[in-house]
Amino acid sequence: MRLWHTKLIPVLPREHLVAQWRELSSIAGKIQLNGTPNHVLVNFVMDYDFDHFISYAYYIRQEMTARKYRTMNSVWDKIVSLKPDWTLLSLEEVYKYKMSDFYLTVCYYNLLEKHECGMFDNFDDIEKLYRRIIYNE
Repeated sequence: MRLWHTKLIPVLPREHLVAQWRELSSIAGKIQLNGTPNHVLVNFVMDYDFDHFISYAYYIRQEMTARKYRTMNSVWDKIVSLKPDWTLLSLEEVYKYKMSDFYLTVCYYNLLEKHECGMFDNFDDIEKLYRRIIYNE
């Protein structure tokens, strides 16, 4: 499980964007069942108000919709049920302290490794975004 850095959402490969939606569903389900996702890579969501988690899911869903991928309303309903009166945060506010340049680098190299292993072909958009953010290119 991993929540990809918010700045990577627009350039995530199809497989990773769709998998992120499934992981959000799983995280919401585990929180409902156990009160925590209980996974080292996503436990940080419990350090923030659920507005962050739901807003993150909103932006993932928005990107999926823009790419014409289907999202199930039942998944969205499960996520929103964590806090029915949630407030949409800007993408820059979502997990603001977690989504550091360091975390972007961690996610970048995770995606680079997957690309190098043949999981997906086009890495150009990810690399351009990363270089623009980290190296101001």
